[in-house]
Amino acid sequence: MIMMMKTELNAPGVMTPVELSRRRRVGVLLICSMSLLIVGLDVTIINVALPSIGKSFDTSISGLQWTIDAYTLVLASLLMLSGSTADRFGRKRLFMIGLVIFSTSSLLCSLAPGLGWLVLFRMLQAVGGSMLNPVAMSIIVNTFTEPKERAQAVGVWGAVVGISIVLGPVIGGLLVGSVGWRSIFWINIPVGIAAILLTWRFIPESRAPKARRIDWVGQGLVMVLLSSLTFGIIELPRRGWTSPWILGSFALCLCSLVALLSWEPRREEPLIDLRFFKSAPFSGASAIAISAFAALGGFLFLNTLYLQEVRGLSPLKAGLCTLPMAVMALILPPISGRIVGTRGSRIPLLIAGICITASCLALSSIGPSTSYLWLFACYAVFGVGFGFVNAPITNAAVSGMPRAQAGVASAIASTSRQVGQTLGVAVVGSLLATALNANHIARATTSSRASWFVLAGCGAIVLVVGQLVTTPWARETAQRTAHLLNPEYLEQSVT
Repeated sequence: MIMMMKTELNAPGVMTPVELSRRRRVGVLLICSMSLLIVGLDVTIINVALPSIGKSFDTSISGLQWTIDAYTLVLASLLMLSGSTADRFGRKRLFMIGLVIFSTSSLLCSLAPGLGWLVLFRMLQAVGGSMLNPVAMSIIVNTFTEPKERAQAVGVWGAVVGISIVLGPVIGGLLVGSVGWRSIFWINIPVGIAAILLTWRFIPESRAPKARRIDWVGQGLVMVLLSSLTFGIIELPRRGWTSPWILGSFALCLCSLVALLSWEPRREEPLIDLRFFKSAPFSGASAIAISAFAALGGFLFLNTLYLQEVRGLSPLKAGLCTLPMAVMALILPPISGRIVGTRGSRIPLLIAGICITASCLALSSIGPSTSYLWLFACYAVFGVGFGFVNAPITNAAVSGMPRAQAGVASAIASTSRQVGQTLGVAVVGSLLATALNANHIARATTSSRASWFVLAGCGAIVLVVGQLVTTPWARETAQRTAHLLNPEYLEQSVT
């Protein structure tokens, strides 16, 4: 990721970084990290609260799935749009708008009178969230001009991801157990207000001299594609294969995919440049990102229901039980990044694939009386796998790309992460509902072997694809793609 950030500074169309005092630069980093913290916390906090939300609204498994996927689906759909919009209309302006939307919608989520309203407000939250992380990273890149300081800033930024994973289950469990599930959204409000005031005071406005034109048709097709696919997967167990809703959603998904593949090559500045996928490392990075984050989304969803509905743990104790996974996910990314920088992505992807696969296979046999020691060991192994996978995803996505294309390639990889998490929750939840064929969540979670096998399959994809995209053949395809995209930048491609 650090390498990608370096390349963006030299890409055409990126504004010359703003020279600021050291104190003000630290303030900018703090503000941007605050935005990442609240967006990251929302993912793990909401998982801990799922059983309480289910009881409050008397909802089925599909209702719980939508509580998560409504957020990640909109976030995935709008990440690239928000980045190009910020470059065109001003990064500070869009960042502040995102903070206002995210904070306001968090308050609305806490006041939701029913599940439908909660899902709607979660979608609004995601609109705000899509304006925070990609724009904040762009602000950091344009603020820290020295390579060493920039590397340190990106390192702090990455550490916040791990911190949010660690704090989310504990803070969420404490709030849900003592005040109620609505309180998990309150934590965003004071942080958001503080970030708004600090942004207005400290962050300078910046925009790209030549911003990419917005591909509204491509953006719309991506949203239709992802939403129709997710709807079909989630609603399939309840409505059945013969339902016009299910048949229509999958037909709409297929039509939007065909239309997207037909439309994008004709655009001068497409939302998704399909030529990227001729690079094996880039295609592999997208597949690995979807698979790894599908495993994470499914892991969090299954374990929350298992620990609270089957084991009968309180939200706080359930959150504490996942700490072995969260701690590994916090401390290992820097190690993975150093290995990627010195020896390439092959070893981290090998470790990640093996650990995710092994932990999910081991968890397929859990039951009401499974030893906590066994659970903690499995959680830790999963955390090792997830801790090693992130750095090589970004590195593989930009490997061999011209510097002018590195930012776009990384944005697509980030979108793939959100798509993966959305599909992981959708598929796992649907398998649970199919096995259950009723609304008794505890019984479904106990018989969830198929779900764990699917997640183990995601780990196997990380393992196999990770080895394929780190071969000399894969690097050759990346070089050919770089030349195809922009021959004059071939000598300045990312290594």
